[in-house]
Amino acid sequence: MPQDNIKNIQIANEILIPEIINLLHEGHTVTLKVKGYSMRPFLEHERDKVKIATKTDWKINDVVLAEITPKRYVLHRLIVLDGDKVTLLGDGNLTTEHCRVSDLYGVAVAFFRKGRETADFCDGRKWKVYSWIWMRLRPVRRYLLFLYRIYRQLCVLKKDSI
Repeated sequence: MPQDNIKNIQIANEILIPEIINLLHEGHTVTLKVKGYSMRPFLEHERDKVKIATKTDWKINDVVLAEITPKRYVLHRLIVLDGDKVTLLGDGNLTTEHCRVSDLYGVAVAFFRKGRETADFCDGRKWKVYSWIWMRLRPVRRYLLFLYRIYRQLCVLKKDSI
């Protein structure tokens, strides 16, 4: 099928995510395009895709699909697991979010970045090294994200001037 015939359809998260959760409960994996900037710098809004699967044995550093308030879903890193209480942090965020284990629906198992057809798997060395480094840079994350935003804006300006 030629690429020209493919149409992008945008569906609100409060409609789409419950359907994704149903598919996950049925044992399927789901691949979808990332929306939002909360997982920068590794994942970019409407550029990258994530493959999500079901899981019940949650671990620190898992990137999870969670409902943090009714009908508000995020794909963020699990940073604290204290009994039933979960603390999440998007890689591009400075503040945490909270939910319960029962509000976790899936885990990212792979990412497709920069238009590639080859996945970066979450259990692979590349992802583990990235995660280890990025989490240790948390004290200076604010400055790194600021520099990254400037870099992205310069890339857009350069692209527009060509």
